[in-house]
Amino acid sequence: MGQRRHRRGSSALKRAMSDFSWEDPYAFLGLGEEFASLERAQVALLPVPFEATTSYKEGTRRGPEAILQASRHVELYDHELDSEPFRVGIHTYPMVELTAGGPEAALAELRERYAEACAGGRFVIMLGGEHTITQVPALYWADRLNDELGILQFDAHADLRDSFHGTLWSHACVMRRVVDRVKPTGVGIRAIDIEEKRLIDELGLTMVYAEELGRPAWEERVLAALPENVYLSFDVDFFDPALVPATGTPEPGGGTWDQAMTLLRRVFAEKNVVAADVVELAPLPGIVAPDFLVAKLVYKMIGYWEAKNR
Repeated sequence: MGQRRHRRGSSALKRAMSDFSWEDPYAFLGLGEEFASLERAQVALLPVPFEATTSYKEGTRRGPEAILQASRHVELYDHELDSEPFRVGIHTYPMVELTAGGPEAALAELRERYAEACAGGRFVIMLGGEHTITQVPALYWADRLNDELGILQFDAHADLRDSFHGTLWSHACVMRRVVDRVKPTGVGIRAIDIEEKRLIDELGLTMVYAEELGRPAWEERVLAALPENVYLSFDVDFFDPALVPATGTPEPGGGTWDQAMTLLRRVFAEKNVVAADVVELAPLPGIVAPDFLVAKLVYKMIGYWEAKNR
């Protein structure tokens, strides 16, 4: 099935989102109309297959489709939560294809489309695509909450470079573009340059480095650093590449599934998570385990959100 190209303008987006008919493989979990309709849904997924500044291995543009395909094989019952989170209703918007006119122009387009997706008051999870796209929802929620917002950033990299490969809009710069308004709290970090380290120290940012995961009180450090309102950004290179080799900039070491779930469960329970994204999956031909892990990660986020809001 081909991806529909969306033109500029909120009216065009409304029409695209209202009349688009999904085939089962492209609805998250393969849900039918009863639980996937926009009118029924309390949760919405916004797939954004944007890739313009990847700096090592390409392929993040294929991430959203791989997540949706793999999600058809995720069990709907969550034994940890003793619930079926899909019953809140999960609508999958059509793929948002952005302009090829460069990252700055693409982000301007995404701002309109993200606002449209949030207009119904649903919990929105954006599926990337490269990490550059995170600055749009982060600043959208900063505007709505008068900057009373923090970012929980699962990541191998701090993404605080001022520019990278000649652009301010690189995926390596995404947190630098928002840090003046929204402070990131990093988890799983294990690759930064000296200028990023100086900025972290100057701003007093909390970074839980990968080697600290599992040490006493590491979760408390994260929770103490976060304000009440949290935007959640999950770069899948947070994980040890033995778990998720399918990413453009893998780093040795990293977090485990259980460490991620332990922290996510607490953050959703103890904070107000306003929205989320999952980015930087670059699928590998013939290797489906990473795609499935990321699809289940998205479903766990929905489950923890549902548990807090039921």
